[in-house]
Amino acid sequence: MPYPPPPRARSGPRRRSLFASAAGAALLAGCSAGPDSGDDGPSAVARARARAAGDSRRLLARYDAVLAAHPGLARRLGPLRAQVAAHAAAFTDGTTATPTAEAETTGTASATASASPAPAVPATEKDAVAALAAAERALADQRARDLLEAPGELARLLASVAAAGAGHAYLLTEGAR
Repeated sequence: MPYPPPPRARSGPRRRSLFASAAGAALLAGCSAGPDSGDDGPSAVARARARAAGDSRRLLARYDAVLAAHPGLARRLGPLRAQVAAHAAAFTDGTTATPTAEAETTGTASATASASPAPAVPATEKDAVAALAAAERALADQRARDLLEAPGELARLLASVAAAGAGHAYLLTEGAR
């Protein structure tokens, strides 16, 4: 049986090197914070963090309202609610959330939620969970859009929290089936 001929050496750049150089160029362009970069400095970051923390607190208020109306969902929703509280702490503190920060945020979020009207909760558990899933999905999508404009560390935090929110939406949706 004859052996196949050896492969020809390709001329020009390979696909991998093109991807690597394109990714490197994108990183270099994304990391520049010169006067023309459009970054408003720390105040823009602070505003973005405050907006993201407020979004997390509003989502936390939705979880609290659902749990108050449907206490039978506590076991299922408790871990997801705790993660949303940790997200609010991460955006507020500027650090990774810890169980202590999570507990502190829970009290803060409840106080903030009580100042605004409680979100409407559907009458059935199934509809309430579906509404939470929709809220998680919408917020995850919003954060995914926001991270494109956010600088470094905040973009990473937004990406992580958006991924967690998408996971929550999936768990809430799939758990109902």
